[in-house]
Amino acid sequence: MRAMQFNEFGPAEHLRVAEAPVPEPGPGQVRVAVRAAGVNPIDWKIRGGFMTATHPVDLPHVPGLELAGVVDAVGEGAGFAPGDEVFGWSDSGAYAEYALATLLAAKPADLSWADAAALPVAGETALRGLRVLDVGAGDVLLVYGASGAVGSLAVQLAVARGAVVIGATGASGDEYVRSLGAVPVRYGEGLVDRVRAVAAKVDAVFDAAGFGALPDAIELRGGTGRIVTIADPAAFALGIEFSSGGPKDPALLADLADQVAAGKLRLTRAPSHPLDGAADAHRLSETGHSGGKIILEIRP
Repeated sequence: MRAMQFNEFGPAEHLRVAEAPVPEPGPGQVRVAVRAAGVNPIDWKIRGGFMTATHPVDLPHVPGLELAGVVDAVGEGAGFAPGDEVFGWSDSGAYAEYALATLLAAKPADLSWADAAALPVAGETALRGLRVLDVGAGDVLLVYGASGAVGSLAVQLAVARGAVVIGATGASGDEYVRSLGAVPVRYGEGLVDRVRAVAAKVDAVFDAAGFGALPDAIELRGGTGRIVTIADPAAFALGIEFSSGGPKDPALLADLADQVAAGKLRLTRAPSHPLDGAADAHRLSETGHSGGKIILEIRP
């Protein structure tokens, strides 16, 4: 099969399409003919050699944490059958024509392959952040990076819980953030004053961007309580919770997918790339300004 892999750690240029063995599913696993794969910041951080202490990988390595596709083969007790359309988290690298997976949900017929591949990591992360912060009705929540893949989901899910949401974003994201049900504010210098101009208090802060927002979050909260970041390692020195992973629940994933398919939940996606465009996709992700979830389209 064709797979995108790197043989040594380093820049995006190290990604190459190569011929790799087709993986065989074990007990509880399925093999998926991948239609689309999600690109996440951790993919290029692993490729760059920045995660060797916490996420060691064997070389050559095929990146990719999430996928959508058609079940091609099944292991004993897998719970799916060949031909089923599925999406979820990959056990082997998803930047490939075939990948193994255990934690999957059935893909709704009205959900595109690209949208399905965009949901697992961003959806789980958004739900996890709201759970950590215990966001509920009446809370005033500040979401930093509100127009991004995770932030936009967090905004919508918090609004659905009855929270008042302030969405920090760049100039180009104002109207989009407002359309999601949040009050947009411009991030950058002066953020604290702009937030205080629209809200008398801030009960919780979800940093989904990681561009140095934590000191402002502490000032707005009057301390480090009810602040969580998924992207800023300064959290460790500041005594703020850094959330980097949680249980992967296919049932929750299926519920999110149904909401997207029904038009009740919107995904923020960047333009898709082909498999052989993975290096460009990584470069875009590295900028921190991708404009949404980046997807690799593996098959037509």
